[in-house]
Amino acid sequence: MNSTYTAIIKQDGEWWIGWIEEIPGTNCQERTREELTESLKLVLQEAIEFNRQEAIEAAGESYEVEAITL
Repeated sequence: MNSTYTAIIKQDGEWWIGWIEEIPGTNCQERTREELTESLKLVLQEAIEFNRQEAIEAAGESYEVEAITL
């Protein structure tokens, strides 16, 4: 599944900082904009996988999976 997320990016002194608007806790700081973009992608992937695993564990033994598209 291909999804699009919104990165908020700004330069703060010598650092570039950014976060993913839709997923709380996905934020990074890097020396260059390019490094920041790559770090945000990695952190976003990790956050989605963590949230997925947490949801499955919370569901217990019997659950259904359904795709929801906006």
